[in-house]
Amino acid sequence: MLIPCSPSHSGQMLTSAAFPLRLISRLAGALALSLILVVSASAAESLNIVFTCHAATTNSFWQAVKLGFDDACTKVGAKGQFSFVQKDGSIEQQVANMEAVVARKPDALITSLVDNNAFVGVLKDAKEKGITVITSNVDATAGPELGLREAFVGQNFIPAGTTLGKRLAALFPKEGPIHVLVGVNAPGQNWAEQRAQGVMNGLEEFKKANPDRQVTIDTIDASTELAVVSDRVGAYLNAHPDTTAYFDMGYFHVAVAKLLKDRNVPPGKVLLGGFDLVPQVLEMMKAGYIQVEIDQQPYMQGFMPVMEAYLKKTVGLAPTNIDTGEAVITPDQVDPIMALSKEGKR
Repeated sequence: MLIPCSPSHSGQMLTSAAFPLRLISRLAGALALSLILVVSASAAESLNIVFTCHAATTNSFWQAVKLGFDDACTKVGAKGQFSFVQKDGSIEQQVANMEAVVARKPDALITSLVDNNAFVGVLKDAKEKGITVITSNVDATAGPELGLREAFVGQNFIPAGTTLGKRLAALFPKEGPIHVLVGVNAPGQNWAEQRAQGVMNGLEEFKKANPDRQVTIDTIDASTELAVVSDRVGAYLNAHPDTTAYFDMGYFHVAVAKLLKDRNVPPGKVLLGGFDLVPQVLEMMKAGYIQVEIDQQPYMQGFMPVMEAYLKKTVGLAPTNIDTGEAVITPDQVDPIMALSKEGKR
């Protein structure tokens, strides 16, 4: 005898029949996702990334870059190596390190290009070997090197220098002559020359806005060695006690701040401005000796190139330029930044 099914029984029967289909569909989706993750994970496991820079291990700014690089490599499961030079700013040692790295054929080379010509040969070799090249912190400004790297992650130096010039100039005395010293820490190297050009642009704007003011601007090869910076700028200040401000193209004005403090010069008598938020700079900002600092976020400069190399390897995405900024930092902002600085991220 046939017993007719009630609507509720019919619904139960349909639901029961559909359940295995939905389960199979979900399992298939999960399997597909797991296969994608396995492919990405295996690609990351085989990903070999090397970062070569122009700085020595004593350069505290670059420790934040290295931390970003190390953290990114850990996140994507890549094998990473960070290579310093023995003497800060040595192009010759950096080229030698790069040549050794390229000979090992890593998947990606991240590097700083402080000179427009010195790295052409090794970059051509890297391209021929199929190595992904991404520049970080400093890029070439012209010439063939620009065509031999795929992207740049770092600060736009000229606008950043202009910002520093304008912001520190806003603190100049409202009356009387202005006497400024601009320190070019590494003459001939892209980062120092471009930042100095930007600072001069900012100072020129001040001069145009104040045509009746006497404005004197001098430049000096300030060096990247703190002791040398202290000696050279200190000698200049002895010869020019009326100096209004000193601009540095890195964090090396911290040596000038310490010199002024040791000489019992009141904070703010000589205005100081520069780049990067290393711990020593933050301390001198709190003490009132450094008035303006431009941040370029070094942790990001280590972290993001790794992510770009990873995405190219696993997804086929082309690396792209990333501007890490020119944030203006003043003494009232120092406290929260110091907490991150202690973690090595600023």
